Formats: sequence, structure tokens, C-alpha cells
Amino acid sequence: MNTVCSELHHFAWQLPRYNFTFDKKLIPQNGIYLLFEKGERGHGSDRIVRIGAHTGVNQLRSRLMQHFTNEKKDRSIFRKNIGRCLLHQANDPYLAVWELDATSSKNKSSYSHLIMPDYQKEIEQQVSSYMRENFTFTVLEVPSKEDRIYFESRIVSTVSLCKECSCSQSWLGLSSPKAKIRESGLWQVNELYKTGLSVEDFQRLVEST
Repeated sequence: MNTVCSELHHFAWQLPRYNFTFDKKLIPQNGIYLLFEKGERGHGSDRIVRIGAHTGVNQLRSRLMQHFTNEKKDRSIFRKNIGRCLLHQANDPYLAVWELDATSSKNKSSYSHLIMPDYQKEIEQQVSSYMRENFTFTVLEVPSKEDRIYFESRIVSTVSLCKECSCSQSWLGLSSPKAKIRESGLWQVNELYKTGLSVEDFQRLVEST
């Protein structure tokens, strides 16, 4: 598993690297993104700290914008997890409100008396600042939805099972109230520790990118 994970990292390091100022025209419309975080190392260089994809057709660009550009934590579980860490680290009681999902009109109405719009906007800005200062990413073009789901799951498992991909002692994710994030060293809680990439899977992924 460590061998495949090492090969995956070395392959990813050779691909074009982007940050929050990415030019949408350079990003494929369909694919999987691999995120790297400043100060996090694995296999001798930047380690993958999050793997993500999308289910809708031609939605990769908009998914990345939901993470980096659109300051709405209920549209990005990644943003929500960063905010959780910042609030938990500060022992801020507003964490309980941050956890609420006000996406629907019903929930927005139900939670309106709890939400502090100005303060929530300030937290969203803190999340954006952290993400823009610390994350870069690369993308793997994967046109098929079926393949995206398949490879996303196996890449997550490959990295989570790898002993060389542990987090640093200063990693923000260690302040997460989510045990799976703290323990895995990844900014996600699903598809951890399952079936990783086989050698054949990795070869197919490389050939299709």
C-alpha cells in the first residue's frame, strides 16, 4: 500500500499545481482534485490531505469554487471542517451554531434567531484566509462519474492506510471535533481505511489522466 501511495504522490507532484486564484479555463470540467497543505509532508514532499470529486456533469470547477471562493460553509463540508477547527481551537461557543445546516428555507427560518450574520461572515473570511494561504491542489481528469466515485474512494483509502502520510504535530486538523479527521490526517471522514488502489488501478488512473 505504501508503494502505491508513494507512486500516487510522485505522479501528483508532476502535475500542474493550482491555488485559489486558479484560472477556470485550465481546470478540466470533470475529475478528481488532490489537495496539499503547507507544512504537511509525506513521501519526501507535500502530502495529499484531501481527495475530492463531484457527481454532477461538468461540475469540477464549480466544486472548487465552492471551497475557495464562495463563503458558504453549508455548501462545502471542507469549509465547514476548517471552521470547526478554528472555532474548537478558540473554544468558541459559536461552534454549536456553525454546525447547523441552514441551506433549506425551513432550517434558515428555524435557526435565524441563533445565527449572527456579521460574526458568521467573519468566520467565513477566516476560513477563506486559511485555505487560500495554506492549500494548493492538482486535478486528475476523469470524465466518467462511475470512475470518479471509484477512484475517489480508493485514493482516500490508499492515503488513509499509508503509514508515511501521517500529519504533523502542528496540523490544524488535530483541533477538529471529528475523531476521524484527527486520526486519519485527512480533511474527510468518508471512505477511510477501505479498499485502496491496486497497482492495476493506479496504472489505469495514470493512463486516463
